[in-house]
Amino acid sequence: MHNTSLKSIAIKGIIWSVVDKFAVQFGQFIVGIVLARILLPEDFGLIGMLAIFIALSQTFIESGLGTGLIQRQDRSEIDFSTLFVFNLVVSSFFYLVLFFSAPFISSFFEQRQLTDLARILGLILFLNAFAIVQRTKLTIAIDFKSIAKSNVIGMITGGLCGVIAAINGYGVWALVIQMLIGSFASSVSLWLLSNWTPSIAFSKKSFKSLFGYGSKLLMAGLYAQALNNVYNICLGKLYPTATLGYYTRAKSFADISAGTIVSVLQQATFPILTTVQHDKEKLVSIFRRMIRMSAFLIIPIMTLIALLAKPIVILLLTEKWNAVIPLLQWIVFARVFLPMSSVNLNLLNAIGRSDLYLKVDLFKLPMTVLAMVITIPLGVKAIVIGHVVTSAIFFIINAYVPGKLYGYGPINQLKDMFPIFIATMGMAFVVFVISSFMENLILQLFIGVIFGVVTYLFICWLLKLEELKEVWELFLKFKKRTLFTK
Repeated sequence: MHNTSLKSIAIKGIIWSVVDKFAVQFGQFIVGIVLARILLPEDFGLIGMLAIFIALSQTFIESGLGTGLIQRQDRSEIDFSTLFVFNLVVSSFFYLVLFFSAPFISSFFEQRQLTDLARILGLILFLNAFAIVQRTKLTIAIDFKSIAKSNVIGMITGGLCGVIAAINGYGVWALVIQMLIGSFASSVSLWLLSNWTPSIAFSKKSFKSLFGYGSKLLMAGLYAQALNNVYNICLGKLYPTATLGYYTRAKSFADISAGTIVSVLQQATFPILTTVQHDKEKLVSIFRRMIRMSAFLIIPIMTLIALLAKPIVILLLTEKWNAVIPLLQWIVFARVFLPMSSVNLNLLNAIGRSDLYLKVDLFKLPMTVLAMVITIPLGVKAIVIGHVVTSAIFFIINAYVPGKLYGYGPINQLKDMFPIFIATMGMAFVVFVISSFMENLILQLFIGVIFGVVTYLFICWLLKLEELKEVWELFLKFKKRTLFTK
């Protein structure tokens, strides 16, 4: 594929992936605010208790086979059918496991509602499994426009139904309704947009080949999901349900920015990286630009959220969520290195080294266990501070192997980020000073965001950062494309 063609495809994919992730995240953010104002922290805590069981089951269903299909170059129709059959069988198995284990989950957390909640919410495993192949085929084709449409349809449909249910007094079930209907609508639209008709053909040879690659991703995925959600179990068991609700709300605020950027980078760039996996110079060039762009976006955003956490929480969620403020101020910094860490791990997947991906993840286990042992008894604030420390260490670990393979490791990556840190520090100083003279929360938020963004961009312009120019070019291309469509 020619450089100009590859660049054009990459830009188009990134544009639609950005539209997809930010539209969906913004929509979910608005819906989450509305639901948080209506429902209680305890309602979100109950769903948080079930998060690990749904996440682990979903990881088994996906199992890395879809990623394996994207990574390989000689994929066939029997590969897609094999993946489809596998998804249905595994989703059925894990739903039955969740269904019959629901009373034990309820007993463990001493929450009687969890039995029915787990059995109904578990249906989301079927809904997601039905559309994994369709999403995979669209990703291979770099057709993120269709994926964006399906995700937006699911977000709007599920969000509206969830809000209506909350207004009518359904309580925690409003959250279940939102998730189930959103997944159903998204899956149906993916079927309609992908134009792929499944069959019941299953090839042992195809499965063995795909699972050889995907099994490492499965292990890494299970490990990651367990670590991401084990705190929910500990907080749900050891602390009041509302405490878990505060923790999950703080995480959701932080993940809106960091999670969106990670999703955009992984979805849009993975098929591009696989295309150039045998061209070392081009691969490293794209990899480095991804690291720099991730830092350019995420570092100032997370810092701005931390500085303006008080007006954000009180104005959007009301004062009943005040306990979220200190948690949010810390947890956003635990997400600062998340996109860059994900880019490093994504590179290993793109070059077919899922074995290294797994080894890197497992290498972080002792540090994670140590952080849990130290912080969980000390409370939820200590937990999020522990996240900050471990996330910085994990970034270094994640960047080590790509550094050995391609000569672009943690030190070089941090050097590339240094001007961004300088610009962010200048922004933080301006926002902190201005906010100190304002008591009105609305003014704090509005003026803080305006002055923060302007200050950051101005310093980036003074430092002549390439990323500023690239973002501007992407904006102009998107604007031109939108005008042309009209």
